[in-house]
Amino acid sequence: MKKILFAVPAILAPVIFISAQSAQLWKGKKCAVVLTYDDAIDQHLDNAIPVLDSLGLKATFYITGFSASVQSRLNDWKKIAVTGHELGNHTLFHPCVGGAGREWVSKQNDLRNYSVRRIENEIRMTNLFLQALDGKTKRTFAFTCGDMKVDDSLFISGMKNDFTAARAVRNEMHTLSEVDLYNIDCYMVNNHSFEEMKAWVDKAIRTNSLLVLLFHGVGGGNGLDVSLTAHRQLLSYISQKQAEIWTAPLIEVAAYIREKQAGLTQ
Repeated sequence: MKKILFAVPAILAPVIFISAQSAQLWKGKKCAVVLTYDDAIDQHLDNAIPVLDSLGLKATFYITGFSASVQSRLNDWKKIAVTGHELGNHTLFHPCVGGAGREWVSKQNDLRNYSVRRIENEIRMTNLFLQALDGKTKRTFAFTCGDMKVDDSLFISGMKNDFTAARAVRNEMHTLSEVDLYNIDCYMVNNHSFEEMKAWVDKAIRTNSLLVLLFHGVGGGNGLDVSLTAHRQLLSYISQKQAEIWTAPLIEVAAYIREKQAGLTQ
C-alpha cells in the first residue's frame, strides 16, 4: 500500500514559520514575565526577597528614595542589588496627582504643585542615589500612581536618555513588537488569588506576550496587598514553567526588546 504524502501549501509555509518564530522570540521562551515591587517597603525585604532567592528568580524593586524602609535599612537594599535584583527608580518622594479620592497625597507631594523641572531634578537625584548603591548607570523608571504628566507635559519625554524603559499601570500585556518601552503596561496585584494571577501567566504563554506584574504589599505593608501564600504559589508556578517563561528584571527585558524591535524594523 502506497503512502500518501501531503505537502504544505507554499502559501501557508511562511505563516507556519512566522508563527513558530513568534513563539520563540523571548530568548527561546514563549513569553517574558517581569516581577516588579513598588515603594521600597520592609515587606519586600522580609517576605518577597526570601521567596525570590529560594527559587532563583530576579525581580525589579522600584525604590522611592526617601521611603522609611530605605532610611532605616539602606544596607539591606544595597545587598539585593548585589544578588542580581534591579533597583529601579520610583522618584525621591513618590509625588502623585492629588484631589478627590487621593486625599492621602500631601500638598508638598502633589504633582499639581510641581514644575517639569522639579520632577526631573528629583528623579535624576534618585538615579544618582541608586547609582551610589549599586554602581549602575542604566535603569528603568516606574510612574508613581501611574501619573505621567505635570500640567499637560509628559515629563518622561525629556528623560528618555536617563532610562532604558518606563513602566505604567494599565492591566494589559503585549507581544514583543507591540511594547512601548516608555509606557510599559503591567498587571497590578490587589488582593488577587493565586488562580487569578496564574490566569495572567497562562495568557502570556498562550499569546507570546510580555507580562509585567506589579506588587505593593506582600503579606502586609500596603493596602494593595498579596497574601504570602498566593505570592509564594505564583512564584513557584513561574519557576516550574521556566521552560516556557523567561523571567528577568525589567532592565534586561527592556534592553532585549529594544534590540529585537530594532531588528524587526530593518
